[in-house]
Amino acid sequence: MNPEQTLTPTTQDHLLLGKILIKLTATSKILSAILVVVIVLAWYDLLNRLLAFGKGIDYTGNHFMGADASALLQRYNPYFWWALIILCTILILYLLTLAVRAMADRVRLKLVDDGSVTQMTDRLSAPALDVLLWAWRERDEPLRVADLQLASRALRAGRARRLQQAALQLATLEDARARKSLPSA
Repeated sequence: MNPEQTLTPTTQDHLLLGKILIKLTATSKILSAILVVVIVLAWYDLLNRLLAFGKGIDYTGNHFMGADASALLQRYNPYFWWALIILCTILILYLLTLAVRAMADRVRLKLVDDGSVTQMTDRLSAPALDVLLWAWRERDEPLRVADLQLASRALRAGRARRLQQAALQLATLEDARARKSLPSA
């Protein structure tokens, strides 16, 4: 076996982490998608009703404003309703984005179950385990989904190689320091 192959994470490492992340985040993603679809469909129905209401308004009967003002209101009426719809759409999109982000943040705090941890310890390669240990910053807390997400991103970005390079450089520097601190005879 080529020693270089043992130093790099395998495709199975990426697939396993991805599979575990999908298992842990699937419910949140499905709920987020359902929320988005329901809100979009409800808003589409409401905006059609709002436009129909706006088209039905007739300002010609308002004699107290005068004929010119009534004609001006009648002419610019559709623009007012479209502006209202655009502003409401922006507000709804903003609130929807906040809700989806809150759901994603909540799932990031979810603890990783013991079965998934056992599966990772049994099937991940040594470099992938090194990256997972690197990503697990709060060692006094159990692994969370956020740690797995960070490990997955770092694994794809080549963190395993950088960890190995840092370990090699540390060993070289410590060896050099130990040699220079020995008293010469």
